[in-house]
Amino acid sequence: MDDSSLAERQGVLRIPADRADLAEAAEAGGGTVDDGGGQADDVPGEDEVTVARVGPTGIAALDPLVSATSGGGTAFYANADPDLVTEIAADLVEGSVGVVGEPLAVAGHALGPATFPLAPATPLGVGNRRVLGGAGWHRPAEPADHDAAGGFVDATLEDVVSGADGLQGRGWGDWCQDADVTPALDRARDAFGEAAVVVNAHGVGMEAGHSGDGTDRSTADAFLLESVPFAVLEGADLLATAVDAERVVVYVSEADETAVERVRTAGENYPDPVTPFEVVTGPAVHRATEPTMALEAIEGNHRLEARLRRPGELPTLDGTPALVHTARTVAHLGRRVRAEDVGGHTATRLVTVSGDVEAPATVELSETASLDAALDAVSLADEFKAAAVGGRFGGLTDSLDVSCSPSSLAAGGLGTEGAVEVLGEDRCLVEFVGRRAQLAADTNCGRCVPCREGATQLTELLRDIYDGDYDEDGIAELLRVMDGSSVCAFGVEAARPARTAMEEFDAEFDAHAEGRCPAGACFEPAEVPQ
Repeated sequence: MDDSSLAERQGVLRIPADRADLAEAAEAGGGTVDDGGGQADDVPGEDEVTVARVGPTGIAALDPLVSATSGGGTAFYANADPDLVTEIAADLVEGSVGVVGEPLAVAGHALGPATFPLAPATPLGVGNRRVLGGAGWHRPAEPADHDAAGGFVDATLEDVVSGADGLQGRGWGDWCQDADVTPALDRARDAFGEAAVVVNAHGVGMEAGHSGDGTDRSTADAFLLESVPFAVLEGADLLATAVDAERVVVYVSEADETAVERVRTAGENYPDPVTPFEVVTGPAVHRATEPTMALEAIEGNHRLEARLRRPGELPTLDGTPALVHTARTVAHLGRRVRAEDVGGHTATRLVTVSGDVEAPATVELSETASLDAALDAVSLADEFKAAAVGGRFGGLTDSLDVSCSPSSLAAGGLGTEGAVEVLGEDRCLVEFVGRRAQLAADTNCGRCVPCREGATQLTELLRDIYDGDYDEDGIAELLRVMDGSSVCAFGVEAARPARTAMEEFDAEFDAHAEGRCPAGACFEPAEVPQ
């Protein structure tokens, strides 16, 4: 590595990589754009201000966020426009920060911070920024920034095995979801150099409107590829080192075009990988995230169907045993191998908050922290009524006073996907659950009866409530069958919204059977005779 990392610069103005207008404005103020990858002569001089195009921070409400660093201080500016950026750049050229405009915060730190400095009392200060240390701070295509933050460790097989010990898979796209990854790693090592490593960064989240349908959005795994791709690729490369992998595949939804572009560029710039990285896209449908259906997509199969899981065996990619882990999992592995997340450090989880909020946010919380801490990173669009915790088919709850650990979430019937969808006071939960059941009926792979027919029957039973027929016992039995007999996690998770809503909000179901909607969203009010 050379000395071209941003940590080596005296003055740095960081702007979002997707805002060319802000880069032009910064140049107008005296800055010099440097996206990395250039020759030594192209690097801004010691006395020049570097304008760096960085990945997103995860806090959408602050976009575009601009930060100005000089010496031991950084000023953060939220929702910056081009005129302000020109002023900030000119201020930085003079060697000062935080003088112009109204900065969100001015943080003090050591010289040349290689990761995002602490900005307390702001959304940027919520939780920890360990895996997210480079988000909004590093250039996605420049390996020198990741290297300056301690990346690209020269690890042995023993280092990787030690780092993986106790690490749990993150997300339903991980073959080892909420389970220790070590047994799978041991099986892959027994393949004697014929294993593949698959980074499953596919995910179709949902930014739901009041209808409960909503629009698709990127998930935390795609966010990591967009903002800190080297953190993900390093974890994949470490796994490849441990199993002497013949292939390393990064699998992404075709809808996440920015993530695809950035991880491809980062893969090309990655220093001496064990094997070249392949980036493969899959259809932008929820079921394509499930590990075996992800493998089907990578193999080029047009019809995605879940495969049976055989105890004690790894899935296969084109006949080769494969380790399938999410981007979150391998990014955490990289930190653990560098001995940054072991010993006295509590494990962390990425949590994405969406739904009835002004703008979504992705934060990193300790597993011992309460989920409601994530709400400090967003502004609610309505009074809090409930939340769906655990992704598209998350469990419903009226309280987020539960820790982020998988065991605590599972004990409360909630999902562990790391997603919190806030539902405001005027949301009808019966309608919300019904639409999610319909979604499951429309988008399952069709292979197994419990999921295929169960989702359809569930949708019909929920519709019957509006006609006054609330068959609580019948719905509960159907959910039990879906949960216990579905081939893959899709059918298991599809049962969760209805089950948890009936447990936590049973009065709303009773009211609908009586022709009343407590939220006032489903039934027209009766006309009062004059």
